[in-house]
Amino acid sequence: MKKVFLASFTFLFSLMIMGGCNTAKTSQNSGIIVRSKTINLFNGKNLDGWYTFLQYKGKDNDPKKVFTVQDSLLRISGEEWGCITTNEEYSNYKLIVEFKWGTQTYAPRVDKAMDNGILLHSTGLDAGSGGIWMHSIECQIIEGGTGDFIVVGDGSEKFALTATVSNEKQGESHVFSPDGDTVTIHEGRINWFGRDPQWKDAKNFRGEKDVEKPVGEWNRIECIALGNEITIFLNGKLVNHAVNVQPSRGSIQVQSEGAEIFFRRIDLISLNQNQLH
Repeated sequence: MKKVFLASFTFLFSLMIMGGCNTAKTSQNSGIIVRSKTINLFNGKNLDGWYTFLQYKGKDNDPKKVFTVQDSLLRISGEEWGCITTNEEYSNYKLIVEFKWGTQTYAPRVDKAMDNGILLHSTGLDAGSGGIWMHSIECQIIEGGTGDFIVVGDGSEKFALTATVSNEKQGESHVFSPDGDTVTIHEGRINWFGRDPQWKDAKNFRGEKDVEKPVGEWNRIECIALGNEITIFLNGKLVNHAVNVQPSRGSIQVQSEGAEIFFRRIDLISLNQNQLH
């Protein structure tokens, strides 16, 4: 299994330097043809292509304007729990998201770490998980923990991921380690490799190895979903990687969880892979 992970890393780094629209490139290491087409999921003007969902209010009912577009930025106030969800489902892509934290927080997380997340491969009913989100695989965005994986599933084998992890856990959570032993989870999380073992759920928390930039500065997170793998890069650094991910396609959701956050880019580069013979 470790060899599978290392081979994947070689190919995924080639994806990191891939650019442009409607391009086709061949990885010499993997023998895989990658065809790419960029889709601007956020157009900088409105929420075309998305619908809103709020706990207790449902679909496309947002009287407090939790989700708005201001000065070409998507603002999510965090005042109510919910998300925006793509109308379309996707598989085999590189998702590029650029975000920064605002200053406002809301109860019950006024003094807690600012929290959000990107839910990949979202399937099933709206509010299927906790009455708020669809079941999915989450790329966490939270102070000190951006890049964590969370299986937002129903506890069954329909939702799973496998990762290499270190011997020591942080609380109940495994920690990603490229050279570690493999573990498969159907619920819970795999923390990013540098998550501070003394992490506290406190606003403005900073860990010694944090890759995320300080509050108010722009960050770039890239989620590469290729086949049944997902790899996460934060500000150009690989922070987490999983294989045998289930499901491997679905809608994309961006959460609202009590903290103000801004997005200036949400782009999806579609990838097609064909094994050469």
